[in-house]
Amino acid sequence: MTGSKVVALGHYQPERVLTNAELSTMVETNDEWIQSRVGIKERRIAAPDEQVDEMAWRAAEKAIANSGLDIAEIDMVVVATCTALDRSPNIAARVAARLGLGSPAALDVNTACSGFSHALATADHAIRAGAASKALVIGVEKLSDFTDWTDRTTCVLIGDGAGAAILVASDEPEIGPVVWGSVPEMSDAVRIEGRDGKFAQEGQSVFRWTTTQLPVIARQVCEKGGVTPDELGGVVLHQANLRIIEPLAKRLGAVNAVIARDVVESGNTSAASIPIALSKLVERREIPAGAPVLLFGFGGGLSYAGQIIRCP
Repeated sequence: MTGSKVVALGHYQPERVLTNAELSTMVETNDEWIQSRVGIKERRIAAPDEQVDEMAWRAAEKAIANSGLDIAEIDMVVVATCTALDRSPNIAARVAARLGLGSPAALDVNTACSGFSHALATADHAIRAGAASKALVIGVEKLSDFTDWTDRTTCVLIGDGAGAAILVASDEPEIGPVVWGSVPEMSDAVRIEGRDGKFAQEGQSVFRWTTTQLPVIARQVCEKGGVTPDELGGVVLHQANLRIIEPLAKRLGAVNAVIARDVVESGNTSAASIPIALSKLVERREIPAGAPVLLFGFGGGLSYAGQIIRCP
């Protein structure tokens, strides 16, 4: 059975930087309060006319350029997002049209913050089954469209942006088996409900679940991927909260890994957070090529997904 591997990455973030200092003029908060609770210093916010498909397309173009592939070879596009404004067409179809692709399979995945790992697994499975050979996988969000800027418990968290990966078939699989699932009794813990809904979450419930359950599941991901935590070259978790990321990496025993801390400068970008963080680490050559990297997303649903990949 043919496997797949990630051969290139790319990311895009809007120009506007929203600092904690600026946020403190909009809502009752301050830099010390935000950094002590979630570790965020700033985030990027898309312009009013900068839409989800445009950010996804920009990240995709960068990933394709980095891959050296002929764009005509891409036969699958999978986009992870929970912030598309339109029900149809989906973002994947719009990105395919912007790129001028031929006739790729084009589908969106909505599992919020775990979306990229779900989308990556979906594309990997399609390649393993022979239904695709080269796939474009994107995580993209414009959470600012769904933010209550008067709610200091949520508005300090969010950011906008997109990250993309190119997968190709490989005789030596470099994407390990996915470990994914959900916690149905916590399905309302992270939500954007209704036609004009705003991002809301039960922060303490999510924090307790992540700090108690994620280390166990992350070890299962490593086991299925055939590595021990101390062999990891990188750990890229959903960039939700630095107080979740750093303790989890420590409890996991990833003593030799580079830990993604992009949340500090990008905030929580939901499905875009893992590919943005990974793309930056690869761009800066902070993780050696071929090193095993743990990807793990968790969030709305409450859903989770993770896999081991080899760094391109």
